[in-house]
Amino acid sequence: MNQTTITTGRVTAQFQHMYTVTTENEAYTCSVSGKFRHEAESERDYPVIGDYVEFTVREHGQGLIRRLLERRTVLSRAAAGNETREQLICANVDYILITMACGHDFNLRRLERYSLAAWETGATPLIVLTKSDQVEDVNGLVSDLTLTVPGVDVHPVSSVTGNGVETLRNALPNGSTIALVGSSGVGKSTLTNALAGETIAATQAVRESDERGKHTTTHRALFAVDGLFVIDTPGMREFGLWDGADHLDDTFRDIEALADACRFRDCSHQAEPGCAIRQAIESGTLDAKRYQSFVKLERELRYAEKRQAEAARLAEKKKKRKMKS
Repeated sequence: MNQTTITTGRVTAQFQHMYTVTTENEAYTCSVSGKFRHEAESERDYPVIGDYVEFTVREHGQGLIRRLLERRTVLSRAAAGNETREQLICANVDYILITMACGHDFNLRRLERYSLAAWETGATPLIVLTKSDQVEDVNGLVSDLTLTVPGVDVHPVSSVTGNGVETLRNALPNGSTIALVGSSGVGKSTLTNALAGETIAATQAVRESDERGKHTTTHRALFAVDGLFVIDTPGMREFGLWDGADHLDDTFRDIEALADACRFRDCSHQAEPGCAIRQAIESGTLDAKRYQSFVKLERELRYAEKRQAEAARLAEKKKKRKMKS
C-alpha cells in the first residue's frame, strides 16, 4: 500500500490520540492528519473505538487518518469534573450490554442511569447479570431488574460455570458489534473471554476482602469474538448523562404511565389531589427510591441541556471573534 492509496478500516484500539485501525488483512498504528485536526471542532469529531475511517499509510507502516465516516450509533457520557464536555466511549454499536454483578455491584439506581444512556444511542440495551453462581436466588434478582428497566432483556450468566453464556450468545446476531459497560470488577473482560471460548482480554482476581475487582481494562479495545465484534471498556466510577431526555419514558415507563393518570395535566406530584404517583408510592406499588431516581435524572438532564446551550453560545462567540481577528 502506498502513501496515496486511501483505505477504509475500523478503529479497534485507542490510546489518547493514537489509534489502531484494522482492515480485513492488517492492523495499522495511526494518528489523525494535520488537516483533520485543524477542521475538528470538538471531541465528537475525532475517532473513537468502533469508528470506520479512511486513512493512508506512510513509511514504516504508520497511517494517517484522513476522514471519519458517518456513525450509526454513539455511546457517550458527560466528562467528569466541572468542564462541560461530551466524552465519547464507542461508536457503531448494535447492542450495549449493561453488566452488573450479583453481590456488591447490584445497584438498581446505577442500572437506570446506564439504561437511559444506552437507549439514547439508538443501539439495543441488554442487561447481563454476571457472577450468577455466587447467589442462591438469581430469579429474584432478574425480576427486580425486569421491573426496573421494563422492555430490556435480562441475561444471568456465570463465566465460571458457563451457565447462561450460550443463551446470551444466541441472542446476539452474527456480525453484531456489542459494547460491555459497567463498573470495575463486574467481569466484563471475563465475559468477553467466555464468549470467545479463549483468553483474549486480560483479567485480574477479585479481592476477597471487599469483592471489588481491580482496574484491569485500562483502555477501550475491540475484539473479534466468535462472529461478534466486542468492545471491552474500562470500569467507570462516574457516568454523567450527556443526553437522554427523549428516552426517560423508555427507562421509566411505569412512572410515565402513572403521570398520565394524574387528575391534573400539570401535576407536580407534590400535594395536588388525584396524583397517581403519590397514591402509588403510598400504596407501595411504586418504590419511592425509584421515583426519586427519576426526578434526579430528569433534573440532571435539564441542567446538562442548559450547560450545553451556554457552552455552545460561548464557543460560537469565540469562533466569531477568531474570524474577525
